[in-house]
Amino acid sequence: MDKQAFQTACEKIIDKQRTQNGIGTLGEKTLHAVLKLYFEPSEANHEVKIGPFVADIVTDKGIIEIQTRNFNQLRKKLAAFLEEFPVTVVYPIPHIKWLLWIDEASGTVTQKRKSPKQGRLYDAVFELYRIKPLLDHPNLRLCFVFIDLEEYRYLNGWSRDKKRGSTRCDRIPVDIVEEVTINSPADYTKFLPEVFPQPFTSKDFQKAARTSLSAAQQTLHILHHLGIVKRVGKQRKLYLYERMEYAEM
Repeated sequence: MDKQAFQTACEKIIDKQRTQNGIGTLGEKTLHAVLKLYFEPSEANHEVKIGPFVADIVTDKGIIEIQTRNFNQLRKKLAAFLEEFPVTVVYPIPHIKWLLWIDEASGTVTQKRKSPKQGRLYDAVFELYRIKPLLDHPNLRLCFVFIDLEEYRYLNGWSRDKKRGSTRCDRIPVDIVEEVTINSPADYTKFLPEVFPQPFTSKDFQKAARTSLSAAQQTLHILHHLGIVKRVGKQRKLYLYERMEYAEM
């Protein structure tokens, strides 16, 4: 992680976006553009066509794909790239987020308000589940980047205050906090809580990980697929799991 390089990428991209578009009409892909420049400063290596697909970054070490959401759209491209190249998928996770609201009629922007939610590794699970069959491919690497950012949203939602169901305008990176890398299936032990009972159910996992039940269940599906945990029976309607021997903390 290089904070100075990240700040340099932020300044270059954000200044360009604001000059071209102005506040309130920020580009859709500011976060994507910043990460692309951060991971590869040479723009000659950006947007390189490989077969029927375009890779975000191509270097002599392989391909880097910046995916800020919707891993469904990545599956076909990723499956094709992995057969020929080492591929690193970069996924940003908001660490601390400040919300700002834009009135589309007047163009005014509210003062920023800090979201009470703080980003965690489990925030990536929903997207990882979408590419579960590819997660154990030997050419695949993952990099989860925790970023402090400002999120701009339009006041066009369905609730009385127009915030629920609103449209996101853009996310502006402020700082980089941490990078968590997955280089092999064994690295998915990072998703295991430090302490929880043996054997355990998805509800035990949920409590230990302090996450939602759906996130706990999806995490366990992934860990079971990768051989990090095994099913050893049932407790009523819930599977009982144990960590595989090499996955012991």
